[in-house]
Amino acid sequence: MAHFVIMGCGRVGATLAHTLEDAGHSVAIIDQDDRAFRRLRQGFTGRKVTGVGFDRDTLKQAGVAEAYAFAAVSSGDNSNILATRVARETFHVPHVVARIYDPGRAEIYQRLGIPTVAAVRWSADQVLRRILPEQHLAGDFREPSGRLVLAELDLDAGWIGHRVSEIEKAADVRVAYLTRFGEGLLPEPGTAYQDGDTVHAMLQVDRSSQIAQILAKAPAKES
Repeated sequence: MAHFVIMGCGRVGATLAHTLEDAGHSVAIIDQDDRAFRRLRQGFTGRKVTGVGFDRDTLKQAGVAEAYAFAAVSSGDNSNILATRVARETFHVPHVVARIYDPGRAEIYQRLGIPTVAAVRWSADQVLRRILPEQHLAGDFREPSGRLVLAELDLDAGWIGHRVSEIEKAADVRVAYLTRFGEGLLPEPGTAYQDGDTVHAMLQVDRSSQIAQILAKAPAKES
């Protein structure tokens, strides 16, 4: 079980809260207007925090310091970006995503390394894919037999600076491309994994859990 913090209790925020709670996780949801919490179903056991989502005290009340992920899905682009930056840079939340209405802004923030979802292609599923590791491995593409999937991989920070070829060898995957500063990059033999990169790899579906466990640990040091 992990802890998740959501900013914005609109339709999408409530959907995320319910989905995460149903999956057995703990959830805190923030909104400036306590009437917004009426969107939550009866019996919702998560934390409801009234306040501004980028205020540090409000975030602390929501348990952001212990959060596995933070999703800013309010109706304001600036508020979402500011809250996401505070969650990541001040509280070091490992997985963050911001909802952005302006596609132009979304592209700019992606280049700055802030994961965003533009409202023109919005769905709660897209947020879940960025904050739940099992959703990463659900994949972007499956080949017809269903045995192989193209998926985003989560790597321990210890892999930073190691070559992509080392990642492939350790996990027995084939890296298709990297996303770096919001742009796709085809790796070359000497390409190294950098902080902020997203790794997209082809892998065997029946090995997805094993692969996740391998890459969740730092690579073994050479003796």
